[in-house]
Amino acid sequence: MIIAIDGPAGAGKSTIAKLVAQRLSMIYIDTGAMYRAFTYELIKNSVSVDDLNAVLTTLENTNIDFKDNKILINNEDVSDKIRSKEVTSKVSEVSAIMEVRVKLVSMQRSIANKKDSVLDGRDIGTVVFPFADLKIYLTASVNVRAVRRYNEISPYDKSADIREIEKSIEQRDFYDSNREVSPLKKADDAFEIDTSNLTINEVVENILELTKEISDNEFV
Repeated sequence: MIIAIDGPAGAGKSTIAKLVAQRLSMIYIDTGAMYRAFTYELIKNSVSVDDLNAVLTTLENTNIDFKDNKILINNEDVSDKIRSKEVTSKVSEVSAIMEVRVKLVSMQRSIANKKDSVLDGRDIGTVVFPFADLKIYLTASVNVRAVRRYNEISPYDKSADIREIEKSIEQRDFYDSNREVSPLKKADDAFEIDTSNLTINEVVENILELTKEISDNEFV
């Protein structure tokens, strides 16, 4: 079974997807973290996004994997580092590079095709797994998403400013929704859930109920 959870930044995708995977004993694949990890690798090696040859060379020498709920890039745990303000400001631009998406989508499919999986991102239900068994589109107001992102990054980024985060989210929403390569959009057959006024548990239970309905229908 493949469960695809898409939506804009700060809608709660990663948190929800991880909990759903745990409840269903499935693999959780954080696709957004994969793009962040590669963005971090480019920054660490001072590779400009404008230098496509250097980006592709770095891509060929990069291995991204998940272990014990941590994301590793070339065996380095970058779980905290990929949430920095610098990575956040550049990840949309990096993820819009077609060659990068092709490589990472291939990685995602390779992992998910082996076992029942929950994936979250921006194009899982539309591009990566258009025939996913269940597609969810999570959303929330910009203000709510900004508060969530602030609470997420402020422990290790003391310069975090909620007004800047809100502006960044608005810009990223526009960029992600209007890019030519795999734009952010709701799949026609996705269930939309606005998480603005819902608890994490309420969203998880909603998705688990949808999963049960789909599983039951397979045997009708």
